[in-house]
Amino acid sequence: MKNTALTHVHESLGAKMVPFAGYNMPVQYEGVNIEHETVRNGVGVFDVSHMGEFFLKGENALALIQKVTSNDASKLVDGKAQYSCLPNNEGGIVDDLIVYKIADNHYMLVVNASNIEKDWNWISSHNDLGVDMQNLSDSYSLLAIQGPKAAEAMQSLTNIDLANMGYYTFQIGDFAGKQDVIVSATGYTGSGGFEIYFKNEDAETIWNKVFEAGAAFGIKPIGLAARDTLRLEMGFCLYGNDINDTTSPLEAGLGWITKFDKEFTNSENLKKQKEAGVSRKLVGFEMVERGIPRHDYEIADADGNVVGIVTSGTQSPSMGIAIGMGYVPTALATPDSEIYIRIRNKDIKAKVVKMPFFKK
Repeated sequence: MKNTALTHVHESLGAKMVPFAGYNMPVQYEGVNIEHETVRNGVGVFDVSHMGEFFLKGENALALIQKVTSNDASKLVDGKAQYSCLPNNEGGIVDDLIVYKIADNHYMLVVNASNIEKDWNWISSHNDLGVDMQNLSDSYSLLAIQGPKAAEAMQSLTNIDLANMGYYTFQIGDFAGKQDVIVSATGYTGSGGFEIYFKNEDAETIWNKVFEAGAAFGIKPIGLAARDTLRLEMGFCLYGNDINDTTSPLEAGLGWITKFDKEFTNSENLKKQKEAGVSRKLVGFEMVERGIPRHDYEIADADGNVVGIVTSGTQSPSMGIAIGMGYVPTALATPDSEIYIRIRNKDIKAKVVKMPFFKK
């Protein structure tokens, strides 16, 4: 089990620690609902140092990224980031990721913790272009400082104008007295904020300064359980739950990051799938009757036929209702379609809704 540079800090704060993607990670401190509301209304800090960072350099770096990712990275300018995915050859997804353009011929790819080795091997297997690739995942720490008060709370730590950073932009500068910190206006909560990338040796100093600066704003450490409820309320996919090696980006509602004006892995087959139409879709649903949907529960139609499975589900802390996501036949994918979640051998009524669930 790997530790992050801050594991001992989480333990000293009394966090409940769990194994996650091969790391010893804080799942909660005070409780999921309290932590969730802290991020929705104020500012909270997640240690997400388990995420992977690959750096690609060289004159063919963009060409390699274009070959292995579904989105069009040629649209990136320096200081801009882009959500994308790595399609496989069978119509599924190797991983979803964020591509950062640091400069011409210099990119950072941020990948999911559970897929670091898999992604590295996959991209390397396509690197017949002489691109210099470095996997610095074990050298970097990452804090997600999220919530509507994040910019105001962190501004004293940097000369970067946080309040005016555009969504999915980033800057490299001084932060908390450390140089060459990547400050990115990204995150997976839907409540705004930043993700801060820095070297492991600076982790404890930066953590302490973040909490000193944020004290007047009620800043709190937040665990992975609240990260999951926050992202689910926004309808954001979680790799391993809502997308995987067998789910097409088009089925998953990720057509917007699948650009057919370039060639990429399996693009020909995905283009045919788009033209023919998909037979199933990832949808969001709210429970109409009482019950909480959970990962891998069966989804049935009105006649009791099993038509899909729940990929993510929870009781929404912000809305006070049970919500979930899952794949259903296209005929049942339109909003207000009636579906049933099989909970302890009972079919409990739900309805398909448009995502995100939580409207700001």
